[in-house]
Order: sequence, then C-alpha cells, then structure tokens
Amino acid sequence: MSGPVATTRAFQRLDSGQLLLICATGLLAVAGVAHTVAVGLLDPEIAIGFGALIAAGELARLTMPGNREVAPIGAAAALGYTLLLDMGDVPVRHSAFQVVAVLTVGMAAGALPHLAVGRPPRLDAMARRLLTGALLALAYRPLAGPLSGLTKGAEGSWWPALGVMAALILVMALVDVVLAAVLRAEQVRAAFGVAIHDEVRMAAPLWAAVAASGILLALASHSMGMAALLVFAAPLLVTQVAFRKYAGIRATYLQTVRALSRVTEVGGYVEPGHSRRVSRLAVAVGRELGLAEPELLELEYAALMHDIGQLSLRDPIPGGATVLTDPEQARRIAELGAEVIRQTGVLDRVAEIVRRQCDSCAETPPLASRIIKVTNAYDDLIGGSTDRDRAGAALERLCLSAGEEYDQAVVGAMTRVIDRLTPAYRL
Repeated sequence: MSGPVATTRAFQRLDSGQLLLICATGLLAVAGVAHTVAVGLLDPEIAIGFGALIAAGELARLTMPGNREVAPIGAAAALGYTLLLDMGDVPVRHSAFQVVAVLTVGMAAGALPHLAVGRPPRLDAMARRLLTGALLALAYRPLAGPLSGLTKGAEGSWWPALGVMAALILVMALVDVVLAAVLRAEQVRAAFGVAIHDEVRMAAPLWAAVAASGILLALASHSMGMAALLVFAAPLLVTQVAFRKYAGIRATYLQTVRALSRVTEVGGYVEPGHSRRVSRLAVAVGRELGLAEPELLELEYAALMHDIGQLSLRDPIPGGATVLTDPEQARRIAELGAEVIRQTGVLDRVAEIVRRQCDSCAETPPLASRIIKVTNAYDDLIGGSTDRDRAGAALERLCLSAGEEYDQAVVGAMTRVIDRLTPAYRL
C-alpha cells in the first residue's frame, strides 16, 4: 500500500475527537514553526542535536497492548530539550515556540520513513505526544530564566528547578492520560472511568521512565554538554527494548491462543469463524459492562478457547452448537477445555472462566463466564447469518431465559451492543 493511500485511509478512520485533537495540535505546530522562522533558530547546534534524537525516537516507535502507539526515546529527548536550562554551563535561549518547532520537525522527520513504506503513524497518538510536549514547553520555558539563576553561584541549588520540573511533568502526564482516556472511550465505547483506570495502568511505567530520563538528560547537559545526548541514548534504547519485548510477549500470547482456537474449526467441531465471532462480541459486551483491560484480555482468551473441550468428543455436535446439547455434556466439555488450558501453566484464570461457562446464574459464576455463556449461545443460534429475523428470534429466546439460565444484565448489554455494532463483530 502506497504512502498517500495509507494516509487517506488513516484519516477516514478518525472520529470527531481525534480530528479535533489533530487540528488543534496542527495549529499549535504551525504557530511554533512560523515563530521560529520569523525570529531565527537560537542555539542551532543544540536544537539539531535534540531534534535528531527526537526523530530517531519517532522512527523507533512501537505499538503497545491495546493498539497504543508510543515513542519513549523521542518523548524523553523532547522532555530533555524542554527542561534544558544550560548546556555546558552556558544558558540556553530557546523559547517555548522553538521547542514546539523542534518537536514538530523531529517527529515529522522520524515519521517520513514509515510513511514512505506504507506504515503511517497513528495521527491521534502523534498529535497527543506533540500537544503534551507543547503544553509543557509553554508552561516551563517562561520559568527557565529565573530557575537557571537559582542554580548559579556558590549557594545555588537545583532543588527548586527539580521541584518545578517534577510538578509540571506530573500535570502533563495527567493531561495526557485524560486525553488518551477520552479518545479511547469514544473509539471502543468503554466507560470513561474504566478507560481512565486502564490508561493510568498502562501509562504509569512509561511516563516514569520517560520523566526520569528527560530530567536526567537536562541536568547532565549542564556539565557534559552535547555529550549527554550520546551518553543517555544507551539507557533510553534499553528502555525501548524492554517495552518492545513486553509488547511482543503479549502479541505472541494472543497469536498462540488464536491458533489454538482454530483447531476446533479445522477439525470440524464448530462452524468456521465461531470462536472469533464469540470473542469479538464477548469483548464488546465486557466493555459495555465496564470490565477493565486486563479482565477484557482474559475474557478474549477464554472466549477464543471456550470450545476447545469439544476435541475430546468422539462424535462432533452438529454445528458445534453446545447450546442445543445436553447440559451435562456441555458442562463436561467446559471442564475438559479448562483442563487443556490449565496445562499451559500460565492461564489458570482463563481456565477457570472456561470451566464455569455452563454454570447457572444461581451458582454465581464469574462475570466473564456469564458473558461467554450468553455470547456463545447467541452465535450458536445464528451462526454467521446476517438475517435480522433470525437474530431477533435468538435474542428473544435468550431474553426469555434471562434471570435463570442466562444473566439478565449480560443479555441486556449484548442486546445494546448488537443494536449498535452489528455486524462489526463478525469476521
């Protein structure tokens, strides 16, 4: 896919909140570049050095779980340039608008190679990184002169500067989390409170690493000069590798689970696409009910493998529809599937969800198990059909059994999701 086509499609997938963020950040970026061009680039060697590191960080960006795009090296370099007070004991002169300009040019330069090979950046994520960096610069750079004066002389102290740096970074981190939660809540239709919790959980370790690296880079430049950029590039790279490995492990887990879920389809035990459809619908229902991201991940794993116990059957159930089979046989299938999953040694919670998917409401199974029971029954009844009458009949049947066999709240949530998303959850 060519760069222009990929960019066009990326724009078409944006919602109103993303477009508003991108437009506001674009105006800020244009103002920063225009101001810098008008007054001239101050301390060009410093600007080019930090801009190159920002570009390298953007070039090495990675995608974290939940499709979150991050660039820790670029973010730390941007933070260091924003917080810079002096370079080799010589005060720096750049303004907040020059910081915005350097961020804009550096991020654009790092994104160009990806764009050239058809991998455009997430525009909303890129805009968010630029916006939080610009806001920090606008708040901090007017204070840089007075703070630099406090560090000079025999009685000079860095503690006031460190306090201001830490306080403003904390505020910007909170702004970034709120922006990310607002966008994510709109994109995946999650509850805002749940989105905030998920973003704090995901952003806290990243912001801690970036903030520490950025502050140390700014302080080290006082005595080391431009050499600080090279010295701090190594630990920043280690941080990047650690986050990449974490993301890779999560992706490998999901790929393995998806491969296992297809065994029942290849063997003819369930209809093609059944596990994926149940998984997508279950995750959507889980979001509707306010499950946090770690719980949604467990739900996705369990939904993908909920029928793996059917491999123990001598004769497959017609269509793989466990909702139409004997309840005791369905329970036995769930227990055998749970035992298979438990053999992995790392998915015990997922195994428990699968084991209890056939329990009645009176037995108070976990919410994830109740969600799988309802979504599996719905897909067993309609399969891959898009017929509205058939879907309506399936929902009516589940509603009639709600409160006894099926959880009433889950059935209600699934009805709302289907009304809103059908047929988005299908293959």
